[in-house]
Amino acid sequence: MKKYNLILLLFGCISLTMISCSAQKKKEQANANNSQNQSTQPYIIFYLSDDQDVYDYGCYGNEKVKTPDVDRIAREGILFENAFTGQAICAPSRSQLFTGKYPLKNGCFANHSKVKPDIVSITKQLRKLGYEVVLAGKSHVSPDAVFNWDKEWHAVERPEGPREYIPIDSIQSYFKTAKKPFCMFITSYYPHSEYFNVNGASANDIKFYPFNESKKNNAAFIKDKAGYYRSIEEDNKQLDQVLTAADNYLGDNTLIIYSADHGVSGKFTVKDIGLKVPFVARWPKVIKPGSKSNQLIHYTDVLPTFMEIAGGKATADMDGKSFLPILKGQDIEINKYVYGVRTNQNILNSEVFPSRMIRDSRYKYIRNFNSIEVVEKNLTNKPNVDFFIRRGATAFKNEPFEELYDLKNDPFEQNNLINKPELKEIKERLIKDLFSWMTFQGDFLNNQPGTMPLIKGKGKAGFRLDEDTPRRKIPDSIKNTLNEEDYLIIKHW
Repeated sequence: MKKYNLILLLFGCISLTMISCSAQKKKEQANANNSQNQSTQPYIIFYLSDDQDVYDYGCYGNEKVKTPDVDRIAREGILFENAFTGQAICAPSRSQLFTGKYPLKNGCFANHSKVKPDIVSITKQLRKLGYEVVLAGKSHVSPDAVFNWDKEWHAVERPEGPREYIPIDSIQSYFKTAKKPFCMFITSYYPHSEYFNVNGASANDIKFYPFNESKKNNAAFIKDKAGYYRSIEEDNKQLDQVLTAADNYLGDNTLIIYSADHGVSGKFTVKDIGLKVPFVARWPKVIKPGSKSNQLIHYTDVLPTFMEIAGGKATADMDGKSFLPILKGQDIEINKYVYGVRTNQNILNSEVFPSRMIRDSRYKYIRNFNSIEVVEKNLTNKPNVDFFIRRGATAFKNEPFEELYDLKNDPFEQNNLINKPELKEIKERLIKDLFSWMTFQGDFLNNQPGTMPLIKGKGKAGFRLDEDTPRRKIPDSIKNTLNEEDYLIIKHW
């Protein structure tokens, strides 16, 4: 009997060993198939949220909002402390990711506008290097001839939220059946308003900063912010599904980046609350877990980085530079400066108040070209045109012509140092380099008074300044008085 039991035990051990070996062989075969399909080029996934402040993540120091999946990517990879977009509004921000060029150069420097038709975008650049390029979710870029995705899936309606959802079924299916290297942009509709309706929230549920602490007793603000936090949590649920699918179907040679297109609290501005973005990345066996970088990187750097990863290099006309060395663990300077653009025209409020910004690792200089301080120098002697120039300056009457901030000591830009004599040399250096960059970008503004164009697309394209919108009323005496020659016409819009 003992001999019989021993035989059974031995047979069981052999069976378990065979099962284990079989499972291991299947795993090795799957990895081998994945490696064979993928070659040495990694899969690239870029998850982009919509309208979310860099300050509203656990990994960026906000304990009041739950972002476990973004925090996980940071924990398993690298967190960038100084990542920026060049414009704090949807279309111009995204255009940089897909072109490697700032908004002024690529042509999309107002919301709802198009890039130039001769732009060679990420779809063509990575396709030449053997990649499929996929968009899953919100687009907000045009024209289609420039952004000709290999595959494109849009929103999915679901009853539980105020916004559309990413097409997770299509994403999962694509991961499962991927036959070649791909770059996929998963572009969420969250947490962009409208937000979830949250009842019973108090100031204790919200983290306040210098730019909004005056609203601690504002019940409407608190309710709105609570709904925004809830929408952030909903977006993290979507990100969790993406990470799970990537872990299940893709190998370790997969780069996953998470970011948000711009800050909602600084939307349309050139302050850091609008231009600084969250940026975390995970790439097993390449990025050291728990890493951080304080080097300046920019959305224009994303395409050059992806091109280098794919085995190519950025073209000479791109503004961005590859930050692949940082992902591989080197602490090197990528950009001495990052720049910012503000264009309020072509939106519902649509005021004439353009701004430009230059920023290094410590100091930021801003010029508001139609400030109330200089508005009289911008007038044209055309009463109907001058009405809109004055209106724009008055709408932002508290914003000075020049601003200078020491971001090391004043990260929320509360103390304008423009008149400090000890910073004169720094100010002059930044001004000189800003205008040099503007010239290189083909900017329609310059350093001379009297250059304050009203911008519009050709024909009826874009928002006319002399028409009412739901947010802006125009006096009857001024309505429909502007002619085509009163505008700077952007022909490709």
